[in-house]
Formats: sequence, structure tokens, C-alpha cells
Amino acid sequence: MSVEDITAAPKPGRPRSEQSRAAVVRATSELLHEIGLRAMTTEQIAARSGSSKATIYKWWPNKYAVAVDAFFSQMQADSPDPDTGSARGDFTVWLRGLCHFYTGPSGRVFAQLVGEAQFDPEVSAELREGLVRSRRAVLETVWDRGVVRGELRADVDRDVAIDLIIGPALYRLITGRGALDDATADAIVDTALRGLSR
Repeated sequence: MSVEDITAAPKPGRPRSEQSRAAVVRATSELLHEIGLRAMTTEQIAARSGSSKATIYKWWPNKYAVAVDAFFSQMQADSPDPDTGSARGDFTVWLRGLCHFYTGPSGRVFAQLVGEAQFDPEVSAELREGLVRSRRAVLETVWDRGVVRGELRADVDRDVAIDLIIGPALYRLITGRGALDDATADAIVDTALRGLSR
């Protein structure tokens, strides 16, 4: 299953209205911030969005998929592919955006989603397929461009390299240890690229 399966392609039947979809995603985001992932119910999403439960279940398999969709939309806006012309610039801009997301209102809720995923295989699958894969795809593109331009080492495992860039920020979000600001993002990228650059 790809991110498009979760965030774009509806189940067979009447095509969903983009206005209704936006209302459901907005209601979900509001409820996540107000009461949290575990307490939020599909009934509450339906009531706040003005959509029926049947309509929601036609588009998403469960409340976790809706939550992932809401986070995916926001993270796309906060951490797009910057394509600055250099791998260092791309990684820095991208990681700054991720840190801004983590320290904003949604960061705490995202941490809850990550925590819930450790105990619920359904949440883990939605998170992995709906968010992690799409976010890594951006960094894979950045990495591949850097290798082609001769900036990054082609002999380095790409997945491990990306983990070195993402990992410290996620660790700080989950543990609450250390800042998550622009200076931190810059330091993470600078440190990682000392071993990854040609």
C-alpha cells in the first residue's frame, strides 16, 4: 500500500467531494489537538465535520488513517522538497521544516501517534505507509540528486544516511531532550554530512 492509497484513492463507489474530505481532515486535526488520538472517535469526527460515519468509512478504513491523512497534509506543507541546488541546502531546509512541525501544535500529537504505533499494529501500519514512506521519498530524491551531482558518497547506504538525518530530530521529539530549532537542524545536517559528503 502506498501513501496514494491512503491519502488520494477512495474506495470504489461515488467519488468523494474534496470539500467533504477537507472538512473531515480539518475536524480530525482539531480533535487530535483538543483530546488526543486515543480519545478521538469516528463519531466525533463525523459530528464535527458534518459527514456521516458511513461516508468516512467509505474513504478511510479507521480513525488512524484519517489522522495520518491529516498529518500528511500538514507535513507536506511544512517539509516539501526544497530543491535548493545543493544536497546540504536541501537537507537543511527540509530538516528545519520538520523541526518547526515537531515544535508546533502538531508535534505533541504526532508524538502520541508514534507512541500508539508501538502497541497497535494498525496504527503502526498507517503511520509507516501514510507518513514515513512519503517523507523518506523526499529525502531519497534529495540524496539521489546529491550523488548524481557528486556531492554525496555513492558507496554509502542511502537508507542509513537518511536515518542519520531524520533520527536525531525524532529522538529529541520523543524524549524531550534537546532543542528542535534551526540551529539544531543545521548542526544535525552539518555533522551527518561530514561522513556522507565526497
